[in-house]
Amino acid sequence: MTALDALVRLCPPPAGPPPAVDWAQAERALGAALPADYKRLVETYGDGVFDDTIWLLVPDSAYDDCDLHAQAAEREEVLAGLWEAGEDKPAGLEEEGARVLPWAFEEGTGAFLYWLARPGQQPDEWTVLYNEGRGPLWEHHDTGCLAFLLAVLTGTAETEYFGYLYEVLKPTEHRFATADQILGTSQR
Repeated sequence: MTALDALVRLCPPPAGPPPAVDWAQAERALGAALPADYKRLVETYGDGVFDDTIWLLVPDSAYDDCDLHAQAAEREEVLAGLWEAGEDKPAGLEEEGARVLPWAFEEGTGAFLYWLARPGQQPDEWTVLYNEGRGPLWEHHDTGCLAFLLAVLTGTAETEYFGYLYEVLKPTEHRFATADQILGTSQR
């Protein structure tokens, strides 16, 4: 069973397929290829939120908060400002040419999940970085986005974060809600 199969069993996707993504255009606009596990995740779920906690970013979402391109540009600007002001970069970004790209964010916390893209790595080799958002702490996870998401939802991720999911929500059934279901009409 693949990680996607396990996630679909744990947290059923929307009944109807999400809008198709033009991956070639999305990757050109981003200036980087994207991991295959992320593409499968987006093609299965689309933009929306897992267990009222983890929002999945999608290229060309109708909602700016869920749009991969809008968030990548915003996060790049925000992080550049923080690093210019003296905040420490996470260890993986000290390498010349390394960068982070957001793929999800945590509801209500300002925290983002990023890929750590290192020079010479293929997108499927990218690992996950969690940034608490309202502070300087970063947490590295040596896995791809789909495996990390599954680990968070099953409570097996070795992380200091996402306590809200289990301490407050205590999901007995996991759910995914589309951005349309939560946000209603598009922001654009």
